[in-house]
Order: sequence, then structure tokens, then C-alpha cells
Amino acid sequence: MQGLHDFIPTEVKTAYINQLLKVGFHTIDFGSFVSPKSIPQLRDTAEVLEGLELNGNCELLAIVANQRGAVDACEFDEIAYLGYPFSISETFQKRNTNATIEESLIRVEEIQNLAIQHDKKLVVYISMAFGNPYGDPWDLEIAAKWSQRLSADFGIEILALSDTIGVSNQGNITELFTGLIKDVPAVEFGAHLHSTPYSVLEKVTAAYNAGCRRFDGAIKGFGGCPMADDDLTGNMPTEGMKAFFDDQKIGTTIDAYEFQKAMEMALDVFPV
Repeated sequence: MQGLHDFIPTEVKTAYINQLLKVGFHTIDFGSFVSPKSIPQLRDTAEVLEGLELNGNCELLAIVANQRGAVDACEFDEIAYLGYPFSISETFQKRNTNATIEESLIRVEEIQNLAIQHDKKLVVYISMAFGNPYGDPWDLEIAAKWSQRLSADFGIEILALSDTIGVSNQGNITELFTGLIKDVPAVEFGAHLHSTPYSVLEKVTAAYNAGCRRFDGAIKGFGGCPMADDDLTGNMPTEGMKAFFDDQKIGTTIDAYEFQKAMEMALDVFPV
């Protein structure tokens, strides 16, 4: 929702997320404690949280961009995870969080300390993990270096390798996940991939075969990153990943009936 210009009413957000809570997902990224000036669409995150019908079977994750946002999120016991976008592209880190990479490392330490104090887990998204459009230095070794440092220096246990602009492919997904899962066994690596409709199967297959077991998605692939200046690609469509898991007889906790209801509701929530 974050990149949409027209404000989605709080009650609509709440009803949609309540339906998602019935589906059987492990975690729902339900909102963000960030500047309402930067992301006005999510200025009502606290109000949305008040209306959620939590069932104890699904965790909530909130995105934060700095210590202040983390302090706000930590006021709510219902939130299990804090998510911080850490870009290995200097240009994008400044655009996305108004901080350099080195300043972001300080933020990671501050947010991690708050998460530990409040019995929450910090999920760090390694954005631009598969390349960037700005000409900033990038290769697979750079992505691996930052992943290793976040684990070793800050004790981060969950890292989501994020393809912010849709440039991942079978080769670099396989190489990065295979190498990091082997070299940094203390970390649970997730796939936060953006994709065109034609490359979904290739990407999810490569990540799963490389050992990834944590996947982020959005119904119909709605959304993307409003800070990336790239409207070509959207989020990985959840239904595409589900089709792969079902086809391969990989067990999930997804309730097919409730998922179909969420799919139908999404068409009313998001402009097409």
C-alpha cells in the first residue's frame, strides 16, 4: 500500500489484514512506524493495529526506519518483529532512510538493542542485494560481506535478501542463497524478491532449491518500493509462490478457502 497516492481508509486496511490473518501465514507485514511525511499512506498504523483480530497463529511485523520508529513500535506487545531496510547501495540508503550506510549501521545497533529489550526480533532487509540502478559498487561478494557483518557484529538472526528493482535471476539467486546459507548458518535467510509476472516461477524455484524457506509476497504482486523509481516490477505474487509449493507438494499452513477470500478482497482494496 505504501506507494499508493490515494489514502486507503483505516477500516479498509484493517478488514483486509484481518482476512489475511485467517489465511495461515507465518507473519504479516501490517504497517510502518515511519515519518507520515515520507509514507503518508501508513500514517494510521497504530489505529490499524487496534482493530486487528489476532488469533495467536500469525505474527505481526512493522517496518521502522530509525530509532524513533522502533521506540514507537516497541510500545505494542502485539508486534513480534521489527523490520529495518538496510541497503548496500549508498544512494538508495540515503533515498530510502535519509542515512548513509555507516549511519544505518548505528541504527541497526540501536534498533537491535530495543528489540532485545522488548522481546522482539529484528528482521534486516538487505535491499539492492542483487544490484542497483545508480552505478553504486555491487557484486555478490559485497552482498555476502554485509550479510556476514550484520550477523557477526550485531547478532541479526533474520536477513531478507531483497531484490528491490527486479534484477535477480536464477543464477545470482542460486549463488547468493547457496553461499550465505552455508557460510552464515546462524542466520535465517529470507527471499524478498520483486518480479515481473513472467519470472516468478524461475525466482521462487531458484531460491527454494538453494535452501531458502522464508518467502515474502503480496497478493497479485501489488506494491513495490516507492523510493526506487521503478514501476516495472512489483512484489512477488503470493499466489504464484503458493502454486509452486502446491505443485511440488511442499506443505504450507495456507488455508485455500481463506486465501481465495483474501484474493477477492485485494481486488477491491487495490486499484488495478
